[in-house]
Amino acid sequence: MVDSDKAASGSQARTSRESSHNKAPVLAAESLGIVRSGRQVLKDVTFRIAPGEIHALLGGNGAGKSTTLLTFLGFLTPASGGVQVQGRDVGKNLNEVRRAIAYLPEAASLYGHLNAYENLGYFLALAGTDLDREALDEALDRVALQPGARGMRMQTYSKGMRQKVAIALAILRDTPILLLDEPTSGLDPVAIDDFNRLVRDLADTGRTILLVTHDVYGACHVADRIDLLQNGELVGAFDRPPGMDRIDTEAVHEAFAGRAAA
Repeated sequence: MVDSDKAASGSQARTSRESSHNKAPVLAAESLGIVRSGRQVLKDVTFRIAPGEIHALLGGNGAGKSTTLLTFLGFLTPASGGVQVQGRDVGKNLNEVRRAIAYLPEAASLYGHLNAYENLGYFLALAGTDLDREALDEALDRVALQPGARGMRMQTYSKGMRQKVAIALAILRDTPILLLDEPTSGLDPVAIDDFNRLVRDLADTGRTILLVTHDVYGACHVADRIDLLQNGELVGAFDRPPGMDRIDTEAVHEAFAGRAAA
């Protein structure tokens, strides 16, 4: 049986996301070109992400996915075109842009000699945020890190456990935008499903999320829109149909596999 309150909440969230497409984009790439070490890494990449949308860039290794995220963070300068965050040109408004974004890299740099609480507290303090233990526990509960592990040094953690702490840190930053680079790397299937539900919950409360991944299944189940990136170019796009809980996995996999073999 479906909980009527949850169903109504989900319907309202979908309606809100659909109406948000009429608003100015939160993230936008316009004819973006990036050259690194003399090589064209991105070529004429254009996409726009609406408020409260989960947008996935799907592609294999070397497709240009992480390069796109680094450009939104201002670490790379476009050779052509540009990127905007909340209507601001990234290159001209770098401090404001970075304050609006929480970034989760594939391999988060956490301190092995500190425990989960200490890592969270330290990195939040760098961002000018001071939260109590209850708030930290709430975030760690959301990522399903076992309570008994939270006081242990991070050097004893598995890769999946470290990733959970990094995800909790991104949540605690409480920014309107999340950039996620291979966020489920190292997580087991159950943890991946939990993560996908968490990301959907965050989007339903208004956060805008751009994630890059090579995981077709995960992208189809969490994203509102998928752009397929190959050799630095967008070669396909897929939207979640109205009333459906995911994008057609078979269609995306066929396109992804076909492009990868080409």
